[in-house]
Amino acid sequence: MTDEVDTRVLATGQHWGRENLVEAILGALVARGIDPDALTVDDLAPVDQFHGGGKPATERLARLAGARAGRRVLDVGGGLGGPARTLAVEFGCRVTSVDLTESYVRAARMLTTRMGLEDRVSHQVGNAMDLPFPDGTFDMLWTQNSGMNIADKERLYRGFHRVLRPGGLLAIQEPMAGPMEPLVYPVMWAPDASTSFLRTPSRMREVIEKAGFRVREWDDVTTETAGPTTGASIPAHSIQRLVMGDAIDEIIRAGRRNREEGRLVSVQAVFDRP
Repeated sequence: MTDEVDTRVLATGQHWGRENLVEAILGALVARGIDPDALTVDDLAPVDQFHGGGKPATERLARLAGARAGRRVLDVGGGLGGPARTLAVEFGCRVTSVDLTESYVRAARMLTTRMGLEDRVSHQVGNAMDLPFPDGTFDMLWTQNSGMNIADKERLYRGFHRVLRPGGLLAIQEPMAGPMEPLVYPVMWAPDASTSFLRTPSRMREVIEKAGFRVREWDDVTTETAGPTTGASIPAHSIQRLVMGDAIDEIIRAGRRNREEGRLVSVQAVFDRP
C-alpha cells in the first residue's frame, strides 16, 4: 500500500509541476502591465488562484467559514498561495500553506515575499497524507480543489481532524462526482482516471463526518465555479494556460460536458471539529 501511495504522489507531482514557473508568472504580470514590486491580491488573482471560481470563490468560502483576524489557518494544497494571501490580507488570518509541488511552493514564496507578507503567510512542501504538525495546532483547516488525486480520503480527513484544535473549523471546496458516470477526461487535475478519485457528495459527507467532523454549511457551487465554456476564453497570461498550455482547450471542453451532463459537481462546505 505504501508503494502504491508513493507512486500516486509522484504522479500527481509530475502532473502539476512546471519548470521556470516563477519566471513565467513574473512575465505574465509584466505583460498585463502589473508592477511586480507593488503587488496586491487582486493583481495576482489571475495567476495565483488556481481553482474553480478563482478569487471570488475563495472570498465566498472565507465568508462561509467566518474567517477572521488572528485565526491560525493551515491551507492544504495551497498551490501558488492565492487563497493564503487573500485570507491574510482581507481577513487577517495567519496562514501556513503546504503543497506537494515544489515549483508551486517556490513561486508562492516569491509572491508572498514581494508582497511583504512573510510574517503572516508561510509556504512549505508537504504531503497532505502526512501533515508535519502537532495535534491541535490550527484553528481552521482550509482546502480548495486539492483532494481529487487522493484515493484514501478516510485517511486524509482523519489527518485534518488531528491537526485541528477542538472547536476548530474545516473549510473545503471540492469537485465531486455527479449522478452521471463516468467522468470525461482530461480534467484539470488528471489526464485520465488513473490519478482521479472523486466521490459523490453524499459519500464525501459521510467520510468527513466519520472522521469526526459535524457539518455546519454545505453548498452546491457548481454554477458559481464553472469557469469559461471555451478555451478561447482563457487569456494567454492566466495561470491555467501558463501551467496547462494548449492542453487547456481540451480540458475546458471536457469540463463543460462534465458539468452539463451531471458528471461533475462542486461543493463548498464548513465543518466543526468538536
